[in-house]
Amino acid sequence: MNHRVLEPGLALHAVDAVRRIEARAIAELGGDDFALMRRAGEEAWRYALQHWPQAQRIVVACGPGNNGGDGYVLARHALEAGRDVVVVHASGHSPSSASCRRAAAEFTAAGGRVDVFEGSFPAPELVVDALFGIGLSRVPDADTAALIAAIDRTGAPVLALDVPSGIDADRGAAAGVAIRATRTLQFIAAHAGLYTGDALDHAGVADVAGLGVDAGVEEAARARLLRRGDLSRWLRSRPRNSHKGRNGHVLCVGGDAGMGGAIALCAEAALRCGAGLVSVATHAAHAGNLLVRRPEAMTLAIADAEQIQALLERADVVALGPGLGTATWGRGLFDAVLASGKPCVIDADALNLLATAPRAVPQAVLTPHPGEAARLLGIGIAQVQNNRFVAADDLAERFTCAVVLKGAGSIVAAPGETAAVIAAGNPGMASGGMGDVLTGVVAALLAQGLSSSDAAACGALLHACAGDVAARDGERGLLASDLFPALRKLANP
Repeated sequence: MNHRVLEPGLALHAVDAVRRIEARAIAELGGDDFALMRRAGEEAWRYALQHWPQAQRIVVACGPGNNGGDGYVLARHALEAGRDVVVVHASGHSPSSASCRRAAAEFTAAGGRVDVFEGSFPAPELVVDALFGIGLSRVPDADTAALIAAIDRTGAPVLALDVPSGIDADRGAAAGVAIRATRTLQFIAAHAGLYTGDALDHAGVADVAGLGVDAGVEEAARARLLRRGDLSRWLRSRPRNSHKGRNGHVLCVGGDAGMGGAIALCAEAALRCGAGLVSVATHAAHAGNLLVRRPEAMTLAIADAEQIQALLERADVVALGPGLGTATWGRGLFDAVLASGKPCVIDADALNLLATAPRAVPQAVLTPHPGEAARLLGIGIAQVQNNRFVAADDLAERFTCAVVLKGAGSIVAAPGETAAVIAAGNPGMASGGMGDVLTGVVAALLAQGLSSSDAAACGALLHACAGDVAARDGERGLLASDLFPALRKLANP
């Protein structure tokens, strides 16, 4: 019977939830939001000292709201510590909130200098981005965009306070220009949007300063962040009295003429991740080569859907799609697998076939990249990437199954469950065959008894971590098959 592993990972919160947490904290402080701002600015200065202790020339870019206020507090502490500090703000962006005005007044009273940005500023050793906080949902205006561009041109390290300005803290998308931070210090709670999509190119190393506020008691997480250490929650030592029948039988279906490599990668991944038995149903043109390449996989040449029925009866889980094609051969196998009702992982051409005839697949795990997700949802790729959380949720609801929305910061979603974000993987994995390996990984975990959502989350994490291990010799030129040694190592606690 499939089993569930409960709530691994760091809680990631939506903006509305963080605002509610913040409001309760301010109420507990007697309604004084400046007290919380003071904490944030002090903590940010300590963080800056920790990571850039030698920085003497510091430019703090402040916005008009409370994020800017955090920056003014940091600037005052830096000034009092003997640093050469200047605060800059865009034209028309002088302090507007009461707390920001108070923080700015304290900075200037201490002898601080505030400049209106007019195109350039002296070369800093550190830039602090305090332009916008978690509430930004629009394209930065022209003056602010020019300031962001100037910060980028300095080449100096950048510390972003709470969110890199220009990044949506909920969606992770950049509506226009956005700060490229070296590090981001989030306040109170981790923001869901900073761990997927565009944000991964802008946030740098993301840390959290809790500010003495309990973020996890009353607000449900928008998602949970999974790191390599979370693998141990699922991948445990096997009993000594084990046999192959206890570890599941995966049937890999795909590899039409000319596409045999895809199903071969899928089958080997399933074997390397611990499936007890792996069978392959593939085109006759590839059966012999696959037997030579990987004799542990029981490979059969399949001419049509009728021949696969006996294989389906014996299998526990089906990995469907790598190299399947969308012609008559592939479509027939696709229909036969879905009609069987077997738990399955659906990828590649099987996703394209599903998009042409959408249906609920409650026993499945879908593993689309953004282009496949767009076809499944009937929207554009840009719309998927603009809000990856919503796209993953919509896929899970539409097809009533677990989903791995691949890409930078892969998102795992399932109906009625908290989403997961994968904090692993690298650009070298953007190459042919990686998705075929993921399909085999997830199928193997399903066959070994994980629930569909846990197999999706653990599989996506295991695959991404293996990619990181394999990329230690360089990301460019990374091959899907390079993951196999790392998969085996990581799959064993």
